[in-house]
Amino acid sequence: MTSRHFIVGDVHACLEPLEALLDRVRFDPASDRLWFTGDLIGRGPAPLATLIFIRQLGGCANAVLGNHDINALAIAEGLIADRPDNRLEPLLRAEQKTELLHWLRQRPLLLSLPGVPYTIIHAGLPPMWSLAHTQAQAAWAEQRLQSADYRAALASLYGDSPTRWSEAITADEQLRFTINALTRMRYCSEDGQLLLRAKGAPESAPAGHYPWFATPGHSLDPEQTTIVSGHWSTLGLRRGPGYITLDTGCLWGGCLSMLCIDADADEDESAQVISQQCPEYRAVGG
Repeated sequence: MTSRHFIVGDVHACLEPLEALLDRVRFDPASDRLWFTGDLIGRGPAPLATLIFIRQLGGCANAVLGNHDINALAIAEGLIADRPDNRLEPLLRAEQKTELLHWLRQRPLLLSLPGVPYTIIHAGLPPMWSLAHTQAQAAWAEQRLQSADYRAALASLYGDSPTRWSEAITADEQLRFTINALTRMRYCSEDGQLLLRAKGAPESAPAGHYPWFATPGHSLDPEQTTIVSGHWSTLGLRRGPGYITLDTGCLWGGCLSMLCIDADADEDESAQVISQQCPEYRAVGG
């Protein structure tokens, strides 16, 4: 049985730091497993090479979809306009574009690691949902994005509303809320409203809103699983009961961080974080 799992924070097409991290831990595709918190590409320097590298790892690697990954899929389909700061040109002009983007679109929105109590979601666990409900919503949304009618699903995703979940909203609105919650969420109100435009650290939280993991009444259960997320570079590396955040800003000249899980190690040493300093890519925008 595989005993080493490695969870990597948002790569954003920064391939060199990823390769350096894997060299440091002597990653072995024959026995180890590699997982990503999403945003494999978007705004970084090497989108084509990054997808080729990760895809060629085969069954030993998997990733959840991030908002920048979904954005790239929609751009490739002509559903939204590209912007220079996305830096997707090498991928969009590549001969392998179709097969690489097909592979990317097949990535899940939630991953539960086999044999260890960790669950990966790009943005985090919505505080208004239990883990079981989140798993069900993720599976439903994945089916929509992977179906023959995926273009219609992608086209329905853009917009911030509805900001609250309801069984009464339309199927497209439920899909949009689910994708926004799982790939864009940072702050929530106590009654479950998503605040999608705020990006600052929790110390600057908007009035009446909380980081998703600190919302009163949240269903996080550290005895059941630990949620590992990315997406929030101004938050950085934080650990608390039931959650670990791994986006440490490689895109902005920070670090690329990896959670190293050894199922055979003592409890105090079973999950360690190592980081690789990144060149100052300084992507434009936020």
